[in-house]
Amino acid sequence: MTAQVVDTSLGPQRGGSGRSRSAVLDWQCVTPPAREGVIVVPQTTERCANTGETAPASARSAAGASRPSREQRAASGKAARVRAPLEAHGDFRPPPSRDPVVLLLSQAKTGVPELVPIRHGRMLVSPFTFYRGAALLMAADLHATPTSGLRTQLCGDAHLSNFGAYASPERRLVFDINDFDETLPGPFDWDVKRLAASFFIAGRDNGFSKKQCRNITLTTTGSYRTAMRAFAAQTILEVWYAHLDIQDAFAEFKATLSARKLKKNKADLKAAETLGAKARTRDAMQALGKLTTMARGRRRIISDPPLIVPIDELSGFDTDKLLRQLDGLVAAYYGTLQSDRRRLLDHVALTDVAHKVVGVGSVGMRAWILLLEGGLEAEALLLQAKQAEVSALADYAGPSEYVNQGERVVAGQRLMQAHSDICLGWVRGQSPDGRDEDYYLRQLRDWKMSAEIETMTPRSMDIYARLCGWTLARAHARSGDRIAIAAYLGNSTKFDNAITDFAEAYADQNDKDHATLAAAVATGRVEAQSGV
Repeated sequence: MTAQVVDTSLGPQRGGSGRSRSAVLDWQCVTPPAREGVIVVPQTTERCANTGETAPASARSAAGASRPSREQRAASGKAARVRAPLEAHGDFRPPPSRDPVVLLLSQAKTGVPELVPIRHGRMLVSPFTFYRGAALLMAADLHATPTSGLRTQLCGDAHLSNFGAYASPERRLVFDINDFDETLPGPFDWDVKRLAASFFIAGRDNGFSKKQCRNITLTTTGSYRTAMRAFAAQTILEVWYAHLDIQDAFAEFKATLSARKLKKNKADLKAAETLGAKARTRDAMQALGKLTTMARGRRRIISDPPLIVPIDELSGFDTDKLLRQLDGLVAAYYGTLQSDRRRLLDHVALTDVAHKVVGVGSVGMRAWILLLEGGLEAEALLLQAKQAEVSALADYAGPSEYVNQGERVVAGQRLMQAHSDICLGWVRGQSPDGRDEDYYLRQLRDWKMSAEIETMTPRSMDIYARLCGWTLARAHARSGDRIAIAAYLGNSTKFDNAITDFAEAYADQNDKDHATLAAAVATGRVEAQSGV
């Protein structure tokens, strides 16, 4: 008989009360009925921590007493190979009836109609930009592939452009995942496949050879696997504190290079240093200088239609009424922040708002820039409020336990990131036609740095792949069973090779899907607006 671990914290459970049903179950320490060969892992303390409440001491001790040993958790990971052998991850066979355009058009139904053509236009630019906007399509594809069944909190859209650097609250430049619009619990291998395929596609877009693309993808998966095995040997507190400080990591990397390699990689190293220095200039003051101007003695967000449109230029809105409504929403958003951060934002008040077009996959969703100002000169803050829809993974991995999709994004981000924005929060508002809309908010810019994928060499992309693989493993290790996942992955390169085979096959399919979208635009089936 083989043992299987069931993690009760990751099930797609819903509740009718303000608190999620899973939180209520964990508070009462209710455990699913035992089944033969199944080891149930109650998540009382973790789940209660997520709700901000403390479980009774009796519940905590009962949960601790029933937790499986390291050996049992490792055994459950190895047992998962029966369900999904490591080599099986290389398999990808899309059905003949697969039509990517149908899914893309279904996603467009929930977007702002006038913005959806911009989204399609950005996806047409290259196979890689198509891939960035096709999270829903890949979720449907992944659902049909072999999976370990070992669940963790997923990014849900873990392509290489959704990693980057930003300022930690301690004002250090850290590297992490930076997009959580699709976050949801699910099989860990879905995120790994999304990341690996993105490297193969980006490498191909940059003109790299097949061998170079495969080597970079192998680096990605190998970095994830070895990092997960290292995290499995650490305590959960060590995992929780782990982070990637850009300055420290860069210094450590340079220290490993010989004089010959330092000279050989001089251009790449210089580019990395320049990128880090540039990131530190992309702060709140730089954003204020670039995105706002003084007009008639008042600071205003600069109009740049259709990408940025201040509310007084939006048709169909009563500006004064909308600002009053937004004031109420900002107050509700404050309630989702820690008490000390609410005190910070007490120093500023909302003075201007503009609609903003963002990203590739996010185009079509509403996003707003909020200007908040204090009584002192230059005491101002720019926030971004971005609409959160149901995750693209929901139909395949199960629905979220959170009713508010903005809260779903924030909860996933706080769980997976080593450091999250101090202004990260959520709110529910209403659209002009009276529909509920969920949003999450954060600072618009805080030392934000994204890698310039299109200028990367095979060498620099390989280094970047190593960072992304480690970072994704650390994020998964925080919320999933790192010991079971590490045991499943093993010490060989079987998983690395299988995922690389999948990535190559999916890159081929992505090329076909990109061409299919282009054909649909040419025939008028899909509307696209390019160059925006």
